Amino acid sequence: MRFFKSKLSWALFLLGIVGLAAYGGDVLATPPSGLNNVLLARGTDQSEGTLPVEIGTDIVVSQITVIPEGSSGWHSHPGGAIIVVHQGNLTVYKSVGSQCQIFTYSAGQAFIERPGEVDDVVNTGAIPYVLYVTFPRVPSGGSARIDVPDPGTCPGL
Repeated sequence: MRFFKSKLSWALFLLGIVGLAAYGGDVLATPPSGLNNVLLARGTDQSEGTLPVEIGTDIVVSQITVIPEGSSGWHSHPGGAIIVVHQGNLTVYKSVGSQCQIFTYSAGQAFIERPGEVDDVVNTGAIPYVLYVTFPRVPSGGSARIDVPDPGTCPGL
C-alpha cells in the first residue's frame, strides 16, 4: 500500500483504470456483419425548425435532378421536406403572404421546406443540381408533392 501514499501514484492508478475502461469498451463493441452503408449525401443545415413524423404516414426518399435553368415549378409538400444538395447550385423562391423570399444553396448544404410552404426551386448553376430529399408525413400511398398555381409573389418566374 506504500505505492498509493502519493497523489501522483493515485493519479497514475486512476488514469490506468480509465484507459482500461475506454479500451475495453472498444473491445466489447459488436462490429457489423454483412452490412453495406452507402453515404448518398451529407449537408450542413442552413435553415431553422424541425419536421415531425407521424405514425401511419409514409416517409419517402427521392433523388431529384434538374438541368441548368430548369425549375421544380410551384409546389408544396404535405409533410415538408428535408433537402441535401449533393451537386450544383439552386435558388429557392418562397411565397410568404404577398412577399417573395429568396434563398440560395450549393453542394454540401441542407435545408428544409415546411409543410404547406409554397416554393419554386430554380437551377441557377451551370451543371444539373442533384438533391437527396426526405419527405416525412406523406399520406399513406399518396404524393409527396402538391403542384400549386403561381402565387404571383415572385415576378419574373
